[in-house]
Amino acid sequence: MNLKQELQQMHDKLDKFRRKLAAAEQRGDAAIVMQFKREIAATTKRIDAIKGQQNRLLGKEGQQLKDMAFRRELTKAEQADMGKLKKSVKGLVVVHPMTKLGREMGLEKVTGFAPKAF
Repeated sequence: MNLKQELQQMHDKLDKFRRKLAAAEQRGDAAIVMQFKREIAATTKRIDAIKGQQNRLLGKEGQQLKDMAFRRELTKAEQADMGKLKKSVKGLVVVHPMTKLGREMGLEKVTGFAPKAF
């Protein structure tokens, strides 16, 4: 299971535990309330760990791209015909500034990273 799916499952569990906690509080069941508070704390801790792992992987991927020999912003014409560009440049990685990776790297324009000049 990848991190994105695991994170989604943890958020679903957290939501379920919060609903059950609210119902137990309405009933006044102290033992069940404490159990769900422990479950919520454990799930929140796991969510934070998964997010930290995602951030480390994203930073590592961004660093690998920054270490590539060549990078430049793509023109509108190149962006319009991305398939042709990717076929002509071996190893090209295109990063859009609105993706997680693009925001992490601080990009402002669509940028191409490649081992050789293109």
